[in-house]
Amino acid sequence: MNYKTEKIKHLIVKKPLKLDCGQTIKDFPLAYETYGKLNKSKDNAILIFHALTGDQFASGINPITEREGWWNSAVGPDKSIDTNKYFVICANVLGGCMGTLGPKEINKISNEIYGLEFPVITIKDMVKAQEALLEYFKIEKLLCALGGSLGSMQLLQFCASFPDRTFSAIPIACSSSNSAQNIALNELARQAIMADPEWSKGSYGKVKKLPKNGLAVARMAGHISYLSESGLQEKFGRKLQEKAGYEFSFDADFQIESYLRHQGYSFVDRFDANSYLYLTRAMDYFDLSKQYDNGLTEAFAGQKTKFLVISFSSDWLYPTKHSKDIVIALNASGANVAFAEIKTDKGHDSFLVEEPKFLNTIKGFIDSSFEIFKK
Repeated sequence: MNYKTEKIKHLIVKKPLKLDCGQTIKDFPLAYETYGKLNKSKDNAILIFHALTGDQFASGINPITEREGWWNSAVGPDKSIDTNKYFVICANVLGGCMGTLGPKEINKISNEIYGLEFPVITIKDMVKAQEALLEYFKIEKLLCALGGSLGSMQLLQFCASFPDRTFSAIPIACSSSNSAQNIALNELARQAIMADPEWSKGSYGKVKKLPKNGLAVARMAGHISYLSESGLQEKFGRKLQEKAGYEFSFDADFQIESYLRHQGYSFVDRFDANSYLYLTRAMDYFDLSKQYDNGLTEAFAGQKTKFLVISFSSDWLYPTKHSKDIVIALNASGANVAFAEIKTDKGHDSFLVEEPKFLNTIKGFIDSSFEIFKK
């Protein structure tokens, strides 16, 4: 994971940030990318929160991995989030591994890689760090903020913590807290990483090792949860991998096995194993309702933000019920909220692929919001 830092934009956050764990960080790098141009009235800004394995390079070609941006389907010229019209900001989350302070970065005190000495962070910590970008660009209020999965957790926290910072918001494939099932899946992934001898109790960076097998298995387990049974069946079924029959071995006989192995081992070249531990732990700790005495209704009290909550019919990781619970709380708080369930067989990852109904829905909402919001 060696990369040239000149390809990454950094904001050094000077202001001390007290983390939920009790530690304080300051003078730390926050990596970000922008698309489009901020207009004179600064009313065309959109903030995107990325998901677990994303980064700041939402669109175009990622200059570090040389792969397409993770949200190329939605962000770009003449796309749903039209960068000819809007100024888009996306930051690498605190604890991430694409330039923002995280466990793979150097601890200035010890002058060594943090590893597990990095403080355990929360979704609230991530959001508080990213507010510095709005101050940097002197944006008083965003046109829209949006994100899916981990990104939607950040968005919900952002709206609760900073209720006047965005005119509209689109939480996608979201939940106000991780279910027991999702905590279990994250723990499975973490244990796969920590069981790899190359993990070296989190110090693999210091001893020049890489727990690629453990991280690959963690990615495979996660990737399964992002898809749907019907989608997997339609795409792969029981098709064999370029062979006439079984080989009676433990090589990849089935196409789905080969696909998962490819997903797993291609992932280790672009993601840090310890970051995976920290970010999944932040997701597990997230419970917005517990931050307030009266739960979600109080979390969204006084909201003037215009919400569009989106779920996907085949998403079993964050099913529609989770989104509807958020809609109910928003309604109870008096917020302006709309809801859409997109019918698709692409599972939790539906927001990351070419799903026309979804893309048209967010485009219509953002464009109509701009017509109301623009000064």
